[in-house]
Amino acid sequence: MREQIREETVLFISVIKWIIFATAVGLIVGFSTSLFLKILTWSANVTGKYSYFFVLLPIALFISVMLTKYLAPDAEGHGTEKVIEAVHKTSGRIKAMVVPVKLAATIVTLAFGGSVGKEGPCAQIGAGLSSIFADFFKLSDKDRRKLVICGISAGFASVFGTPVGGAIFGVEVLFVGTILYDVLLPSFIAGITSYQISTALGVHYFYHPVNFVPVFSEAFFAKVILAGIFFGLCSAVMIEILNLGQKVARKIKIWDPWKGVIGGIIIIPLVFIFSRDYLGLGLDSIESALNGTRVAWHAFLTKSVFTSITLNFGGSGGIVTPIFFVGTAAGSLFGQLLHLDPATFAAMGMVSVLAGCANTPISASIMSVELFGPKLAPYATVSCVISFLMTGHRSVYPSQVLAVRKSPSIDFEMGHVMENLETRVRIRDKTLLAILKFLKNTTYKIEKFLEKTGVIDKNKDRDDDTYLE
Repeated sequence: MREQIREETVLFISVIKWIIFATAVGLIVGFSTSLFLKILTWSANVTGKYSYFFVLLPIALFISVMLTKYLAPDAEGHGTEKVIEAVHKTSGRIKAMVVPVKLAATIVTLAFGGSVGKEGPCAQIGAGLSSIFADFFKLSDKDRRKLVICGISAGFASVFGTPVGGAIFGVEVLFVGTILYDVLLPSFIAGITSYQISTALGVHYFYHPVNFVPVFSEAFFAKVILAGIFFGLCSAVMIEILNLGQKVARKIKIWDPWKGVIGGIIIIPLVFIFSRDYLGLGLDSIESALNGTRVAWHAFLTKSVFTSITLNFGGSGGIVTPIFFVGTAAGSLFGQLLHLDPATFAAMGMVSVLAGCANTPISASIMSVELFGPKLAPYATVSCVISFLMTGHRSVYPSQVLAVRKSPSIDFEMGHVMENLETRVRIRDKTLLAILKFLKNTTYKIEKFLEKTGVIDKNKDRDDDTYLE
């Protein structure tokens, strides 16, 4: 009896402790997010008055690189990645200088058209302030780590107006395939508190209930499954475009601030070739797609290119808003191709591509309820999970730690970060092996038919490595 009372007493004190700490973090992040968003809105309104404001983007990226390179290197890129790395490597310890530098660099980047988002900076600023809070009260490394995770959750909850989805995102994004249950309570409290503070301070959020009355049928469900596969492939393409931009930028051996100038110079002619829709946050384009407006077929690819250039050549900002843009554009395209409601599949694509790119199917599914209402949720959830699986072992956050295999036929040592992952395909499933052998034989027969008809040259050397053994 004494042991039971002692255990319950300890748990009660622990719950009270984290309610207090998480509430404090939520208050701090709510105020900081509101300040950041208001400054961001003001700066965008100032520069947006000029038609060709984006021609100063080379200077803006130059300034962004200078700020991050010489004042706070951890503030470069899209923010959340550095926070995940800090949680895994330094128990969440983040330098105080990251907070003002990240704020300034992101505002400069977005004000002049950099194709980035606003959620990464909010998460990094929230995590940085949480780390400062933990150091001020001399908390242990374990407690600091939990507070920093609460800061991530609060940042996402307050920037998107999704208190539940944002809170889950903060604990789901750290690992692929597992959630830190010991941080759930403080993350929820921090997220809800931060959201309420931001709302009280006049921050307006995007909500778009989908007028969708689901009539379940096998045919429609099959289209949802096909959409999930398509969104997973779009997620993989976006990740690869981001990685390609990083490789290209690294091969340019010059002073880093000059890379910012080069990136800005590359983007300027692209704006004239395509349009200004791909600059900045792109919220108008996202909302248009969700309203059913037709978008260019290449929009999801073009936005990925703009974002890759901006981030890899010195811009500072988030990655989730561009993911939302890519998702809505891809969903609209899918709806147009299959003669379905573009608005419904744009909404589905918005959360599904997030699930694929960030490996966060649970929080993305919850966001579908918070952003679009419960009618779409069952279908969006299926699409999110399929997209998560189809993306493979890729991520826009290479510091994520892998805790699950997406297929038993893919072999790797779990516990490693995405960046250092080496996968090996070992086909053990007999059904899968039979399907692959069927595809191999079918391909071989088609090639022999094309040789006989003279479509291809039968004397041309065949690369035997292209065949599945």
